[in-house]
Amino acid sequence: MSSQEKVLVIPRSLFDQLGSFQGLHSNIEDYLPLFLNPLHHSFLPRTKAEEDPAFKQIIPYIVLTCGDRILQYQRGSGSGEKRLLKKRSLGIGGHINDEDSEGSHFDAAAYERALRRELQEELNLLSFLSTTPIKPIALLNDDSNPVGAVHLGVIHHCTLLSEDVSAREAAIAELGFFTYEELLEKIEEFETWSQMVIRGWKNLSRAF
Repeated sequence: MSSQEKVLVIPRSLFDQLGSFQGLHSNIEDYLPLFLNPLHHSFLPRTKAEEDPAFKQIIPYIVLTCGDRILQYQRGSGSGEKRLLKKRSLGIGGHINDEDSEGSHFDAAAYERALRRELQEELNLLSFLSTTPIKPIALLNDDSNPVGAVHLGVIHHCTLLSEDVSAREAAIAELGFFTYEELLEKIEEFETWSQMVIRGWKNLSRAF
């Protein structure tokens, strides 16, 4: 982690004002537009944000599917979040910084650019087209541990045309597709956020 890296955050007080929760929350339109309004967010050094629960780091968490199978992987040695090393995950993405902004503001269009950049940096997606929707389907919050206390997940969904996918980073190992039933069988191997997504998958999948 670079000490100079700055990440997108919102005040914890804004989250509480809008209605804080634990677990998954599907009314994403009540939150995300305000989070992406430049009046309500800022960029903090990641080293500070990781230790300050007065802020929530906004973390896009993109779940990719092909047919009825869901992409999963194990967090490898190159993972930026050492507390999750060796855990399985469903989410592609991570911290947002200001390099995707154009001009002085980071807005919804910049956020969309950041999502697509994350996918292209982390995965070789031969079946992925730039026009493929990356749809926000839920928010995820878990204040029960130090990692979750300073992060707020934005769960997105993206459909792939084929399973021809490979990793571009050492942080992504044992990449492959599982059915929902196979995910349930291995659920204890997954990080907490992914466990929440798996348990809520039937409700989440109604949004796409």
